[in-house]
Amino acid sequence: MDTGVCTLDHRESQQLLKTAITHKVATILSYSSKNKWHVAKVCLLDVDADRLCIESLYPETRRRPLNIQMGQPVGVSFKYAYGKFIFDTTVLALEPSGDPNQGGRITVANPETLEVIQRRSYFRVSVPKSMHVNVAVWHRAGQSLDNPLSHEYCAGQLVDISAGGMMLALPKKAAPDKDHDQTWNSFKKGQFIGLRFTPLPYETPIMFNAQIRNVLPTADDQAVCLGVQMVGLEATSEGRKIIGHIASIVEQYHQINEQSAVLETSHPSY
Repeated sequence: MDTGVCTLDHRESQQLLKTAITHKVATILSYSSKNKWHVAKVCLLDVDADRLCIESLYPETRRRPLNIQMGQPVGVSFKYAYGKFIFDTTVLALEPSGDPNQGGRITVANPETLEVIQRRSYFRVSVPKSMHVNVAVWHRAGQSLDNPLSHEYCAGQLVDISAGGMMLALPKKAAPDKDHDQTWNSFKKGQFIGLRFTPLPYETPIMFNAQIRNVLPTADDQAVCLGVQMVGLEATSEGRKIIGHIASIVEQYHQINEQSAVLETSHPSY
């Protein structure tokens, strides 16, 4: 099945990097610090045969340097033209920025290849009406994903999904569940969380970290919807496999929804 993910060869990869530098394409750096994944805005400055130079951009609201070390693996991603380009690499050197308003320069190994996720995989697709996909969500709090069942978690339902994020609905409850005592009102915008769900029956559950981008009540006020963005998956080969699998899920959900729409048109209910 076409997952919407492919690998560019070395020549294509280097050309894309040079194009991103020329056009100052917005770029995201993913890195782990103290067992937590973080994301930061960066700018690609220069590339040669062995190295890629990146400049860290201070956010407008706070000036906080990146807590990364030499030799540390990181993930890099940027959107351009027909898709999102991702790769992992290793930090080779750190030095101050020539601009005091920026956060410093990071030299990383020039990647041999880039992977590209087709733009269509980033369109949100609703979970088919015939399916109910449960999602376990918990506060990350510096804990790893190795034993997710040890976390106190809140149970919700998947609403829609794309290769970059998803929306899930957490029911409002008068009191915490005795087994899962995290509730909808303990999750806030900007928090990093852990997620675990099985998008299709009989599959192995998917687990990853994400950041909450928005928190909105449903129209009937019976639940709260969390819009989340996946983080850290670009930085490892296993994470990129998860991205590819989710892109495949997006395509399968889309096909199921299309088939259902055709059936409803052919056999309308009265």
